Amino acid sequence: MIVTIYIIILTYFIIGGAGFYFINRRKDRVEAGRNRTKYITYFFIINVIFLSIALKPQLFHYLGLAIMVAGVGELVKLFRTSGFRNSTFFFLFLVLYLFLCAGFYRYSLMDRNLVLFTFLVLSVFDAFSQISGQLLGKTRIFPSVSPQKTLEGLAGGVLVALATSVLMIQLVPYQAYKSILLGAGIVLFAFIGDTATSVYKRKYGVKDFSNLIPGHGGVLDRFDSLLSGGAFVALADLAGFLQVY
Repeated sequence: MIVTIYIIILTYFIIGGAGFYFINRRKDRVEAGRNRTKYITYFFIINVIFLSIALKPQLFHYLGLAIMVAGVGELVKLFRTSGFRNSTFFFLFLVLYLFLCAGFYRYSLMDRNLVLFTFLVLSVFDAFSQISGQLLGKTRIFPSVSPQKTLEGLAGGVLVALATSVLMIQLVPYQAYKSILLGAGIVLFAFIGDTATSVYKRKYGVKDFSNLIPGHGGVLDRFDSLLSGGAFVALADLAGFLQVY
């Protein structure tokens, strides 16, 4: 089963690579180089997290803790470098972030297959939102907050993510409709989390939280959707949605 899933992931990467090829044909050399760096880095990140979940779930738990701590550091760093401006906004956002972290922490300890299902849906949503947005995107959703987010990109990411929730249905003990609903909730929270961090960055006048991850920015630039999507799964479990009847 794990081998089959990994083959599916590689197939997605080949499709994504073809998408980036056509995207890069429209870009200058510098921008095309950035896209290649982003693609290669993303491939490495996906492999590390996938293998940690599939082969040693406890390792993913530790990676999750590292992501959460690094995220707090990035939030505080922007607040500090701004001269401690917008303190009320900062503390409210920090409370929201810690709430999501509590959910994500619980999620990281859940059943391996459910964790893997969530991670795959999130990864596909994130990747294909960007690819379809760069290929087809025209209608900006939040121009002043996140200029690169388009309705077409969102639609492409959602469609592929929901299709993936059906394709990966053997990972979870649910009927197809419930798998799709779970995937939809994961995607919705991922989008909200990504948008929220964009609001935070714009509030402090930066494009990325840092340049730690080549082609992606900081830890929250890369993992904000994973944190919020994982938190949703934990909340869904607490609400009884994940029970098998």
